[in-house]
Amino acid sequence: MNRYAVYYAPRPGQFADLTSQWLGWDAAKGQALAQPLVPGIADAAGITVDPRRYGFHGTIRAPFRLAEGVDEAEVRSNVAELAASLAPVICKGLVLENLHGFLALTPQGCEAALLELAAQVVEGTNALRAPLTGAEIARRRPESLSPRQRDLLDRWGYPFVMEEFRFHLTLTDGLPIADAGPVAEALQAHFAPVLPQPFVIEDLCLFGEDTAGRFHLLHRYALTG
Repeated sequence: MNRYAVYYAPRPGQFADLTSQWLGWDAAKGQALAQPLVPGIADAAGITVDPRRYGFHGTIRAPFRLAEGVDEAEVRSNVAELAASLAPVICKGLVLENLHGFLALTPQGCEAALLELAAQVVEGTNALRAPLTGAEIARRRPESLSPRQRDLLDRWGYPFVMEEFRFHLTLTDGLPIADAGPVAEALQAHFAPVLPQPFVIEDLCLFGEDTAGRFHLLHRYALTG
């Protein structure tokens, strides 16, 4: 694997099935899927190019390359230990939002607990990652970041952590303004029957990026702290 990440991914069931089908990639099975015909959406494949690579997920620790001397076995052990020390996060549910042009599902009623969970995972996995290269820093467009976000990028390898973190489950690429409303309405109707209430983050999921740039679910660790 080129990189590793710690994500939320739904456990097997209708929510996992429908979201994987929507993106056209089942990260648990490592399989491409035929995307559904959703009334009101003309080209599902064309508006899910970027999220399809990652599979349906919520980022907790963003993708990172392994530090020198660290192997996958050490990553697995580290994430397992973290999961055993952390409690599940229970949210009221999920809502569909437009986040600066792309559509995502966001949790409600658990913001403080999610911030704490993510912070502990970021801190607990930081020793596993290699320092960022100049090219990796440039891809984060540091000139567009706030001073605090730039500090976080330097310290933790990603600018949207700690108090800058916002958990979300991406459903689309960036959309033209005129398209975002109709697509959101169509996706709301499509996903409404399976949106979990409450929405519970009950695992840390270790993902790996293959040489083709696709992410795979490698292991699921239950939060039992």
